[in-house]
Order: sequence, then structure tokens, then C-alpha cells
Amino acid sequence: MTDLYETDFYGWIQNQVNLLKTKQWQQLDHLNLIEEIEALGRKERQELRNRLGILLGHLLKWQFQPNKRTNSWLGTIREQRVQIKFLLQDSPSLKPYLNQVLPDAYELGLALAIRETKLGEQIFPEVCPYTLEQTLDLQFLPI
Repeated sequence: MTDLYETDFYGWIQNQVNLLKTKQWQQLDHLNLIEEIEALGRKERQELRNRLGILLGHLLKWQFQPNKRTNSWLGTIREQRVQIKFLLQDSPSLKPYLNQVLPDAYELGLALAIRETKLGEQIFPEVCPYTLEQTLDLQFLPI
């Protein structure tokens, strides 16, 4: 079973699904199955952090380059908010993780804003200037 996991991941998944459907518990590759399920949870948290980072980066660009605002930035802000909303609808237990991940997401957003605006790091706040509620509010745009 472990050989299949190492050589044909998709085949291994199909095999595990079959074993689960037919309730062949003893045949399951328990260790790798546990590892993969844990990895799925990490991926959900990473996706939330990354989407929040993109959102924060575009909010910073919006605030600190008002003369360069575009519909594309506005579209990205809206899309990330909607995607975060959908992610939280699909996995409501991620909601408490938002406060925990906000500083890391801000670090990602700050890096994005610095890279894309070419403004110096000293221009931007050291910590996130927006509350979580503002960040996710479909109507909020920083001035």
C-alpha cells in the first residue's frame, strides 16, 4: 500500500476511497491517510492566509497610491473578499483563525504592496492599519 502512495498518488487515493466505501478498515494506509488529511487542513489555512494577504496588499496600494487606483485593484479587493467569504462558508471553523493569521497575512500584503508600488517600506505602517472587520467589509476602502 505504501508503495502505491510513493509511486502513484492518484491511484493510492482511488484505492483508499474504495476501501473506505467498502468499509475495509484494516486495509487502509492509516499513516499516510492521516498525514494527507492533516495536510488538507494546513492547505485551507494557507489559502485563507494568502487570500487575506493579497487583499491587504491591495488595500495598502489603494490607500498609499490614490493617484494610481484602478478598476483592476478594486476587482482584486472584491474578489479576495468574496473568495474569503466562500472559504469561511465552506469551513466555518476557520473563522477564529482569521485573528491569528492577520499579522502573517499583513506581512504578505506588505511585501506585495512594496513590490508592486516601488514605495519604500517606511511609507507603510508596521502593523496592519485595518481591523479584521474593515478588511472583510465589502464596502470599506481606505482613504
